[in-house]
Amino acid sequence: MKGQDIVYASLAGALPQQVHTIIDAMHDAGVKRLIFVLSMGIYDEIPGEIFGSVLDTYRKAGELIEASDLDYTIIRPAWLNDRDEIRYGTTRKGEPFANPGAVVSWLSVADLIEKLVTIPGLGLREGFRVHYA
Repeated sequence: MKGQDIVYASLAGALPQQVHTIIDAMHDAGVKRLIFVLSMGIYDEIPGEIFGSVLDTYRKAGELIEASDLDYTIIRPAWLNDRDEIRYGTTRKGEPFANPGAVVSWLSVADLIEKLVTIPGLGLREGFRVHYA
């Protein structure tokens, strides 16, 4: 990680352990900016939906990232599709949103990530749910 400006992660599996490793490596390398993709629903923000323990590792990973001193952005996409379109909206942690069952294209998520990388200060220490708009 030495010499890098930003770390981007979109992982699965033992997320809490992976987050610990990433945070430690970022500290060692002096990197402050982290963009991490987790899952919609980790803050119980989807009305009428209860995902239970399925999201526990994602929730724990989010808690670890938020407790860090890093300049993080957590992305929580809706269900993903392969449509060739960029059309999305975002809601921040704690904000209600419409159409919780919506899907969003990978291209839309990539567009948001590009903005987070290229626009200084955008989304620092925030989380965004990305949904079709």
